[in-house]
Amino acid sequence: MPWRPHREGRATWPVVLRESFHDPTIMLRPLRSSDEQEWQRVRQANAAHVQPWEPTLPPGADPSGPVSFRQFVRDLDHEARADRALPWCIDVGGHIVGQVHVFGIVRAAQQSGAVGYWLDARHTGRGIATRSLALAIDHALGPAGLHRIEVNIRGDNLRSLAVVERLGLRDEGVRERFLHIDGQWRDHRTFAVTSDELAERGTLTARLSHS
Repeated sequence: MPWRPHREGRATWPVVLRESFHDPTIMLRPLRSSDEQEWQRVRQANAAHVQPWEPTLPPGADPSGPVSFRQFVRDLDHEARADRALPWCIDVGGHIVGQVHVFGIVRAAQQSGAVGYWLDARHTGRGIATRSLALAIDHALGPAGLHRIEVNIRGDNLRSLAVVERLGLRDEGVRERFLHIDGQWRDHRTFAVTSDELAERGTLTARLSHS
């Protein structure tokens, strides 16, 4: 039976996704409070690696105070249960190697969201980011009932540009000074895919399984 997007309802949280067509097996799962030690270790080890690509607060923004890891996890779960986000960590062999989030979910007539991710530098070049993004997008445009997902990438982020190229996402052009990254407003290229495109061409995960 050909794949069709799910329209009848929204998936409940928590959601766990797995992909094992290639090695290693990837699992997307919610963060748990018990992940604190490992998550902090991975984030600290990758601080310099992710700094050029992660959002920062522009001058004049009102920063919120620091929160505990337990509160961070609760906030992620709250956003997911409120149907505003789908926040997963990337688990390979029982270890956290990154995160992928569908965020900014809008329902009503738009039915859209955006997706972002980061990956431990030690695990780049293994297809993990590509497969994780495929899993997240397939779920968002399938069981989660969204119509459109976009990925916004800085033009000099060559690794992420290669990821969306492998997935065959549609290039919608440049958004100037789109997001405050690493201390400055940065241009981003927007790539998108819709549930109609997946219905016509097959899921991203299925396409990767044949590559």
